[in-house]
Amino acid sequence: MVMTTKVRSYEVKTFGCQMNVHDSERLAGLLQDAGYVAAPEGVDADILVFNTCAVRENADNKLYGNLGQLVERKQANPDFQIAVGGCLAQKDKDTILAKAPWVDVVFGTHNIGSLPVLLERARHNNEAQVEILEALETFPSDLPTKRDSTYSALVSISVGCNNTCTFCIVPSLRGKERDRRPGEILSEIQALVDQGVIEITLLGQNVNTYGVEFGDRGAFAKLLRACGQIEGLERVRFTSPHPAAFTDDVISAMAETENVMPQLHMPLQSGSDKILKAMKRSYRSEKFLGILDRVRTQIPDAAISTDIIVGFPGETEEDFQETLRVVREAKFAIAYTFQYSKRPGTPAAELPDQLPKSVVQERYERLLELVNHTAWEENQKQVGKRIEVLIGNSEGRKDDQTNRLTGRARDNRLVHIDWNREEAPPRPGDLIWVEVRDAKPYFLIADPGSEPQVIRTRAGDAFDALEAASCDIPVVPSSSAGISLDVSVKKNS
Repeated sequence: MVMTTKVRSYEVKTFGCQMNVHDSERLAGLLQDAGYVAAPEGVDADILVFNTCAVRENADNKLYGNLGQLVERKQANPDFQIAVGGCLAQKDKDTILAKAPWVDVVFGTHNIGSLPVLLERARHNNEAQVEILEALETFPSDLPTKRDSTYSALVSISVGCNNTCTFCIVPSLRGKERDRRPGEILSEIQALVDQGVIEITLLGQNVNTYGVEFGDRGAFAKLLRACGQIEGLERVRFTSPHPAAFTDDVISAMAETENVMPQLHMPLQSGSDKILKAMKRSYRSEKFLGILDRVRTQIPDAAISTDIIVGFPGETEEDFQETLRVVREAKFAIAYTFQYSKRPGTPAAELPDQLPKSVVQERYERLLELVNHTAWEENQKQVGKRIEVLIGNSEGRKDDQTNRLTGRARDNRLVHIDWNREEAPPRPGDLIWVEVRDAKPYFLIADPGSEPQVIRTRAGDAFDALEAASCDIPVVPSSSAGISLDVSVKKNS
């Protein structure tokens, strides 16, 4: 008799920012390397991994709500495993199992590489495994990866943060900033480009302080310029910088490096100098607006996005009016707006004058009305322009029903393209030139014209190859590509 062993399937659910998405790609890669396979859409996985955020209160509610719905499934199938990782796991390491004792594995932000071992140990020992490290075990980018995209990739340049913003719990969960060496970053990018990737996003909690760990404060601008030397890399983005550390050499590098996109995400948080001081943001509104002015002087077509928190403790109506003033002057292409939520473990949670929910909600609605109107006005300026769009494979959820393609312009605006044509459309990863004919607050509608100008790319070829082979996206290999970067390294005595 031939004994067969069932191949176990997995699903990774991500709650949070792009750093969480980046970690989830590594978690999927680790599980693939360990012999698991991704569960087909609509099929229950044998292993369900939650990769969590801890910045906002609804992340807690979402996680525990999801865990509560899994009790019956766990009872019906004891072999089904649940793992919880990420920032919320790092924060709630002592309470997750108390609230959800049916969870099998809890792991933190510093040891995502341990997940396959912890799952196997939980299965073997028939008891939950909790492993939370207080220091980073290995850079996430050094781990295997499984990406959902053949054309775009996230590349971590640093982890952790040295800032002490009073509303933020990230530094205590991800630790002090640690920078990867430039050669490692560029080698990873080259390996991705060799696989067909044409767009990368450089990630860090504060990308523009990159280099502080090895003594070169100009390292981030140099890194951007070095990305411009990589043949086949069409688009470079980065997130997120901090206004207090944003320098003119970065603006010049953006303007002078052809493949660095005319897009900037610059978190404002509040327009009130009093509130910024209470947040320990170490810049003031006029400095923030001055940065935007200098960016637009060198990059006139730059689309600028931001984050804004409404209802921080002690915020008065006058403070809120200052935020509205800065939003009007800044003319953001998009603004991610959040209601302040009290996060245990942050200094702001202990501040007096916590605002009533009704006040925060009313201000939030006023802010949302303004940012939506501003975004619509900025998008209206794009009507009639001819723009280059990178076609995506998961940007437009209703593309099949609407006979549209969806992708991103160079400035990262979302673009829906009507494709009422008989010929085959561009593939995910291909580029197409279109004319913008209408604009909504958060997307553009475009037309390819009578003779579409489509640029077939290596990324599109990689998508075709993936579809034909019906296999997983390759793991990023280590590489020693020889790309030079003039970054000085200060050695410790």
